Amino acid sequence: MNDRNAAVLTYLNEDELRTLSAQGVVKNFPRNTVIVSEGDETDSLYIIIAGRVKVFVSDEEGKEIVLGTQGPGEYFGEMVLDGRPRSASVMTLEPSRFAVIPKNKFRDFLLSHPGFSLHLIEKLIRRTRALTESVKSLALMDVYGRVARLLLELGHDEGGRLVIDEKLTQQDIASRVGASREMISRILKDLSTGGYITIEHKRITINKTPPRRW
Repeated sequence: MNDRNAAVLTYLNEDELRTLSAQGVVKNFPRNTVIVSEGDETDSLYIIIAGRVKVFVSDEEGKEIVLGTQGPGEYFGEMVLDGRPRSASVMTLEPSRFAVIPKNKFRDFLLSHPGFSLHLIEKLIRRTRALTESVKSLALMDVYGRVARLLLELGHDEGGRLVIDEKLTQQDIASRVGASREMISRILKDLSTGGYITIEHKRITINKTPPRRW
């Protein structure tokens, strides 16, 4: 994982994961299951034990913007503490397992584990910074710039090249940068033709850093 990704994600280590998960009930969900919906009552924290999810917002016409993805060792629903409705929806991208912790048990856990409270504060700070960067890119970058930024953020070094393990469709990328699938298709084709990226079986390899502007 590169430094930019590390700045966004805060993982629980094995001991933290085991201790916190013990406060809840383990549940399994199949792929493409909406775990929580925007506007739902906030009543539980979810610890991801296995699988991956996407966090997104959508409008009445079904258009959505993906705010990010999460995997094992991460958690969502920490805003359970303020008692307000969910601000985003979460859906599984693959079969997943969660430890679901009721609000009252989560509050008790925080009171008895001040170290985790600091962990939570750090995560919220990182998330706020990440959202600030996303808003900044939407306001100040063109679509190409947002695509290039996303690819560089998702890539990790593998033999001198950046490789994106997550298999992204053109629609996946479009949902994350706020653009049409057709526009993403053109940008990826141009980057591929220019030798900047290679796409094989939906796996993207960044051969060299894309230019700042296209």
